[in-house]
Amino acid sequence: MADGITTMRVKRIIDADPARRYIVVSAPGKRYSGDIKVTDLLYETAKEVKEGGHVGEAYARVAARYRAVVREMDLDFDIDALLEETAKDIEREQSFDFAASRGEYLAGRIMSAVLGIPFVDARDVIKFKGEGLDEEKTYALVREALKGKPRAIVAGFYGEDENGRVKTFSRGGSDITGAVVARSVGADEYENWTDVSGFLACDPRIVQSPVGIGTLSYKELRELSYMGANVLHAEAVYPVREANIPIRILNTFRPEDAGTRIVATENVASNTRPVTGIAGKKNFTVIFLEKTRMNEMSGFALLPLEVLKRHNISFEHMPSGIDTLSFVIDSSQLEGGVREKILEEIRLAVKPDKITAIEGIALLAVVGHGMKERTGTAARVFGAIARAGVNVRLIDQGSSELNIIVGVDNENYERSIKAVYEEFFVRGDANI
Repeated sequence: MADGITTMRVKRIIDADPARRYIVVSAPGKRYSGDIKVTDLLYETAKEVKEGGHVGEAYARVAARYRAVVREMDLDFDIDALLEETAKDIEREQSFDFAASRGEYLAGRIMSAVLGIPFVDARDVIKFKGEGLDEEKTYALVREALKGKPRAIVAGFYGEDENGRVKTFSRGGSDITGAVVARSVGADEYENWTDVSGFLACDPRIVQSPVGIGTLSYKELRELSYMGANVLHAEAVYPVREANIPIRILNTFRPEDAGTRIVATENVASNTRPVTGIAGKKNFTVIFLEKTRMNEMSGFALLPLEVLKRHNISFEHMPSGIDTLSFVIDSSQLEGGVREKILEEIRLAVKPDKITAIEGIALLAVVGHGMKERTGTAARVFGAIARAGVNVRLIDQGSSELNIIVGVDNENYERSIKAVYEEFFVRGDANI
């Protein structure tokens, strides 16, 4: 609901199908290139409150966005009173999570008035335990809150922690709230409406007009989302996967498009392409260490892992050889001298023959259940990259044969994506 026009479009979509019973709303996004998302303005609002004690210019811009939606909808709704109350709440709470959550809260209150259906505050039903969701309590509370309600609005993105404070999911977390609601009520399908018509086979900023993906498995979704295909939050799959509830990604601006349906692995057609999609990210660092007869040393890998744990560093992949071990780490975690500290601590812990950090690595994930049914898929991946004149710096593939991870230099990332897409979606498999 970026503006009144979009809000009216959402209303038409909901009214078009009575099976769309429970609606989870996000904060307004960008209306045009160069615009600022409401959530970003609310983070800036929290900063203003921390520094000066009161909301300021950022909140004034937030308020203007919501007033405009109410005005454009010609809605009989006292938005000024709600905005004033919300400003006082933000000043009282002095919390970045609370301030950010007000985007969804305000959007939910307005959409409740637009549709004339009850509003459910996520703070009352979405409960966190530590850093994670308290699933048992949350599912029970959502079911109870929605029981007997033919339709309702639920605010996305946030909930409440064990201390009664508002806590948010990571950015895009309204997708998770939607999945939680679907799981709680035993929905037949979880529709996720966004601004694209489902998943594409690769990034359209790299390949012009890539083909759409009609069906994905939950596992493929997880792999592609985590590696940068940011259509759906990667964590949104868990609640619905456990209940075998399909997800459908649909386009708010093109509701007639079929979108992408996400289902259990066993429901993916066996004659699928060998590769379903390609995604990736830049700017990784590979910490490479070598030690003769490493394979004979029981618990060797635990020592460098303990160093990473002490610094709260997570790794993406851990390729290994008979005498070598590597950790692929997002470079942003190694800034400010952290990389040097980790290298020194690993050096002291395992006394390697060699240890080095290789920076500027990009990862490509080539994903698809069809790989295990097609001999030579890996050869085609590497052949395509080689023909593009790119040197492969790293290879990692699990025994599930769901994906192949390829590391290349940052400057060769786009060229590699194009080459693999051309191989599987333009050349040999165009008619599959």
